[in-house]
Amino acid sequence: MTGDGGNCAERLRSYGRRRGRALRKSRQELLNDLLPRLRPDSPGGGLRLDLQAMFPDPVEDIWLEVGFGSGEHLAKQALTHPGIGMIGCEPFINGVTALLARIQSDDITNIRIFDDDARLLFDALPDAVIGRAFVLFADPWPKKRHNRRRFISTECLDELAHLLKDGAELRFASDHMEYIRWTLEHIIRHPCFSWTAKGPDDWRRRPDDWFETRYENKALERGDACVYLQFIRLPR
Repeated sequence: MTGDGGNCAERLRSYGRRRGRALRKSRQELLNDLLPRLRPDSPGGGLRLDLQAMFPDPVEDIWLEVGFGSGEHLAKQALTHPGIGMIGCEPFINGVTALLARIQSDDITNIRIFDDDARLLFDALPDAVIGRAFVLFADPWPKKRHNRRRFISTECLDELAHLLKDGAELRFASDHMEYIRWTLEHIIRHPCFSWTAKGPDDWRRRPDDWFETRYENKALERGDACVYLQFIRLPR
């Protein structure tokens, strides 16, 4: 399926829940007090964010996670790679507060949170600045009439191609086989990306530095197979 033209934010509407159950007082306080200090505010007017300036210490690279859920994977990547600046995007407020609690308890300083759809942030990010991007167990929007809501699309791949450095890695994982096929179809035919797999083990096994997500764990407990895809941004 081809895209509808334009960038992926232009056709974006807000889908899915923004809130779940009522927040505990401590989580609401994190939302009120900690989140504003970690949120990258778009400068507007066509200006781009100074990503290095967002972090208290210089960072070697910037990694982006789209739809971090409750933040298990993002928090562990940040703790494992303290020299990497992490940007996590997630519109579900309960998931955002779960990550904020981890940031506070583990004193994590290299995460910044955009509490909305990642596609709304793309225009504020400089070109060729992201060294790794994660799209892990995103909503597959299984009904055919909802397929265009999926994050993986021609338009969003075009934007990711601008944001990712040459040789940067794009990781995608899902337990929804139709969405996996959709993703492979879109990324393989995109001129800026190459699939790294050499054989079945390359998509059946997790990468060595993988950290399990809550949605992945639920899928495995159901007995569902999970697929792990890795792509490289080709040189410009």
